[in-house]
Amino acid sequence: DTSLAEVNSFSSSMPISPSSMINQYKFEDEPELRDLFITVDDPESHITAIETFITYRVVTKTSRGEFDSSEYEVRRRYQDFLWLKSKLEEAHPTLIIPPLPEKFIMKGMVERFSDEFIETRRKALHKFLNRIADHPTLTFNEDFKIFLTAQAWELSSHKKQGPGLLSRMGQTVRAVASSVRGGVKNRPEMFTEMNDYMETFSQKINILDKIAHRIYKEEREYFNEMKEYGPIHTLWSASEEDIADSLKGVASCIDKCCKATEKRMAGLSENLLPILHEYVLYSEILMGVLKRRDQIQGELDSKVDALANKKTEKDLFSEEIGKLEDKVECANNALKADWDRWKQNMQCDMRSTFTNVAENNLHYYEE
Repeated sequence: DTSLAEVNSFSSSMPISPSSMINQYKFEDEPELRDLFITVDDPESHITAIETFITYRVVTKTSRGEFDSSEYEVRRRYQDFLWLKSKLEEAHPTLIIPPLPEKFIMKGMVERFSDEFIETRRKALHKFLNRIADHPTLTFNEDFKIFLTAQAWELSSHKKQGPGLLSRMGQTVRAVASSVRGGVKNRPEMFTEMNDYMETFSQKINILDKIAHRIYKEEREYFNEMKEYGPIHTLWSASEEDIADSLKGVASCIDKCCKATEKRMAGLSENLLPILHEYVLYSEILMGVLKRRDQIQGELDSKVDALANKKTEKDLFSEEIGKLEDKVECANNALKADWDRWKQNMQCDMRSTFTNVAENNLHYYEE
């Protein structure tokens, strides 16, 4: 679908090998000079009378002047990451906040608190923080700085300073009121196109995610069967002298195929599945961002309508409308800039992911 891809411009002169394709793309998006480096590692289990949870070490190295030190080390649990994400959404409602891995996982895929689950989550949390660090606006958010630098008790104290219940209720009521008003009348064409793009993108990325999981499941079943067949041929060779060498050769061949399949499964679970699922979550986030932009627009539209129908309080309404127009313009500009950036990153991620899968498949079939 060219409306989604916009990157299928491979000319006939381009080298066919996926390796050369990967090498060509690696230099397209050279990182700018970075001054903030974050690592999430060292997961640690904590068991209390009430709950069991995991904390992760977050190490930050920076040369920024607004930080008091050049290096910080703190421990954070998943709930702290959730708090950071909600604070970023609250402060920047029309910016695209990176997704977090879900709190709960699908049954049958992997057990909670297993080494595999913890490592998958650690990688996702590491990516979450580094995507924020690389973002031109989010990286300077005050709550992000506190998340990276505050000790556990300081962070806990800061969390309690959030908006009061009445303020939160007011925001919720406004959001609900504006969401039930119906479609936005004066939505610019650009945002209608974004909305259409995301509906198509969401549908396609969800299908890709399901297919990738099905491929991985079939590979795993195939791998488990091969693991049984190798030893069977070795045992068989002991009782068949005439064809013992042939049977041992088959057993050795199955063993090599088994190792190649295991490597291929690792490639799928490390490189393909996480990227596709991350963009499934991104599609949900973007639909939410577009709705929030529409809510701001809807609020402005309702005030303009109210002003047209009222003869009194015109000065008060005009002032409110002026503020809302500024708010809509800020929201539009923020989303436009972030949209282009997100789209470029998404296309780069998809391109490198699929060329990587192609390269791994070639190695697999050669082996």
